[in-house]
Order: sequence, then structure tokens, then C-alpha cells
Amino acid sequence: MGADTNQIEFYSNKLKFEVDSWDLYEAQKRGDDMVILDARTIESFQQESIANSLSFPHRFITEERTKELSKNTLYVVYCDGIGCNASTSTSTSTSTSTSAALKLSRLGFKVKELAGGLKWWKDAGYPLQYGSEIDEKFVSSCGC
Repeated sequence: MGADTNQIEFYSNKLKFEVDSWDLYEAQKRGDDMVILDARTIESFQQESIANSLSFPHRFITEERTKELSKNTLYVVYCDGIGCNASTSTSTSTSTSTSAALKLSRLGFKVKELAGGLKWWKDAGYPLQYGSEIDEKFVSSCGC
């Protein structure tokens, strides 16, 4: 029985677009050119988030709010974990209900999703931050 090329392609593609907690932590330690974005609500981010991450709730991701971001940087997005879809796409097909990874990808950014999200990060014992400041360029009110 030979290798299933569809299966090999599936797993190869999955590795291109996902990162696990260990690999992300090691990339942080090396100082890789990346930005970690918390796609959850501002309130959730301020309670507890991955160390050195920024709050960028998926509902705020627009072309206007991302125009100053580098398209050469890797953006790693995360949410709570299994059962949370703020970092990936929702089950509906409307463009307003897509989330962080899909929105950023559509805008031309290099993006990976953190497998298992904050839950698996915490389970692995990696650093967290609490009561973090919000970067207003990502979430300031547009008055709409």
C-alpha cells in the first residue's frame, strides 16, 4: 500500500498554516520576526493572554486598521482554543462573520493559527500576561 498523496498534501498544508505552543514559544525565545495577536474580546485579553501578545479582536480586523502593519511579518493568531473560532473562520459563509486568520489572509498577510489556542498554551505552562494595555491602533472606536 503506497502513500496517500491527498493525506500528505493535507498535513503539509496544515503545517504551513498552524503552529503549536512549543514551536511558538521557541520562536519567541529566538526573537523571530512575528507578532502574536489575540483575536478574542478586549476584556478576555485583559484578564489573561499570551505573554507579549497584542489584542486585535477579530471583529476589528479591517483593511483600514491593518494598513500600517508589515506584510513581511508573520502574524500568529489565537483565541481560547477548541470550540472558539475567533482565530479561524466561523461556520457561516458571510464575510462579516469570518475571523482573524481568514481576514488577515484575505488582506495579504502571512498568518498562522496557534493550535489549541490559549488553553493549550496554558496547559504547556508557557508565560502569560495579565491586565495588559490595549494598543489603540487596533481597537480604537471608529464611531460607527
